[in-house]
Amino acid sequence: MNREDVRNTVLELMGQKEKIENQIKELNTILAQNGVGMKDPLVDSEGFPSNKIDVYQVRHARHRIICLQNDHKKIMKDIENGLQGYYGTTSLEPACERPTPMDTAQAETITYTAPFAKITFVSDNSPAYYAGFEANDELVEFGSVNSTNFKNITDIATVVQHSEGNQLNVRLKRGSRTFVVQLVPRKWMGRGLLGCNIISL
Repeated sequence: MNREDVRNTVLELMGQKEKIENQIKELNTILAQNGVGMKDPLVDSEGFPSNKIDVYQVRHARHRIICLQNDHKKIMKDIENGLQGYYGTTSLEPACERPTPMDTAQAETITYTAPFAKITFVSDNSPAYYAGFEANDELVEFGSVNSTNFKNITDIATVVQHSEGNQLNVRLKRGSRTFVVQLVPRKWMGRGLLGCNIISL
């Protein structure tokens, strides 16, 4: 595929990603209305279905969430591959220059410069530590998340959850310098899969 085809494919995938995320949010609302999460028991202490829970509705929602999470993970991978494919077509161009002239929308889709979140703390010997994160670094890209599609910290948490054990490209801004590091979310001795604290800008 040429660059324009790659761009259109990535944009379509990002649209599908957003639809899946909205569906997951709606299904999580059903669980919240029933006062349960993904793993809470649906029976009382005596083994009978709880009168406060719509068991059928909750089971259906949980099943759909699992299916959608799998779909989301695949689409995230496809988006990553698509972006890598696009960047690969520009690898022979000077790094300090923009790719060939594009309209504003296309430029924003491919080249991100605005930070959307900030790292306030990094734990020693954590995945974030080994990736090279430092306190006060700003996030410009976190996998497929960037300033154009970032809504809240939950977006980052979703990417982390579906990327456990897999490498993520993260673009950091440190002072006037911007660079890319590789992060592998995983379980470690501390809490979470990253070992750092991130806040919205």
